[in-house]
Amino acid sequence: MKYIALFGRILFSVIFVMTSTFHFSKQTIEFVAAQGIPLASIAVPLSGVIAILGGLSVVFGYKAKWGAWLLVLFLAPVTFMMHNFWAVSDPMMAQMQMAMFMKNLSMLGGALFISYFGAGPLSLDARQKAHAVVVQAKERVFA
Repeated sequence: MKYIALFGRILFSVIFVMTSTFHFSKQTIEFVAAQGIPLASIAVPLSGVIAILGGLSVVFGYKAKWGAWLLVLFLAPVTFMMHNFWAVSDPMMAQMQMAMFMKNLSMLGGALFISYFGAGPLSLDARQKAHAVVVQAKERVFA
């Protein structure tokens, strides 16, 4: 069962890790600027850094709660600013943006879940916690 949490973290994080590199491309920055997002030349690369740090943190389970909060910080504005389906006049594009909006909402829910429960048993956080318990036990024995 402990492998399920690891597999879930990998599946959850892959989208952030794989797509973050696009946040540094001229095309992505220009697209976001065309959507009316202010300071796109700063906001887009910064969002890429936030997404990749959060994604790697969660996938490795290192400071996963903090990493999940980074993903919340990334997803909340992106979801409402980039996928505002209610403002799209073309029905086909509105439907596509609504699907992207709902996808981001579900990922936001997953990030909040991880921010509360952490990474699970097969993670660097769990390993670090187990090591701390061993050190404390040794200190009590030799004290």
